[in-house]
Parts: sequence; structure tokens; C-alpha cells
Amino acid sequence: MPIITVKLAKGRTVEQKQQFVEAITREAVNTLDVKEEWVTVLFDEYERENWATAGELHSIKFGGGFGKKGT
Repeated sequence: MPIITVKLAKGRTVEQKQQFVEAITREAVNTLDVKEEWVTVLFDEYERENWATAGELHSIKFGGGFGKKGT
């Protein structure tokens, strides 16, 4: 029974998260040889002001769009 936790900054749409869980579930089934209904995916979403790298908050270091293509 794999439980997969995904940590990411807030801002993804429900559609993006749905596509992601479909893909990661499919891969877990194929790689781990488990049933699809055994795979659980949890999202831990964080505001950029609550996430820091190298001693600087992401909200300051990168602004609001960081983490998406084209930014």
C-alpha cells in the first residue's frame, strides 16, 4: 500500500493535480506491482512565505510565479 506524499508550493489547479495523480498512480502500479486502489497520493501545499531555501523565503527570493514553466 504505497502512500506517496507530494510537497509543493500552492498554486496548481485541480486539473493539474488530477493529471499528476493519474500519472504517478499509473507509475506506482507498474513499478511496484500493486493494485491501483492501493495507491494513495497526498498533497502538502505550502504558501511561498512558509518555504525557504538557502536562508531566504521563496516569496521574497522568487516572487509569486516561481515553480511554473516560463518563470
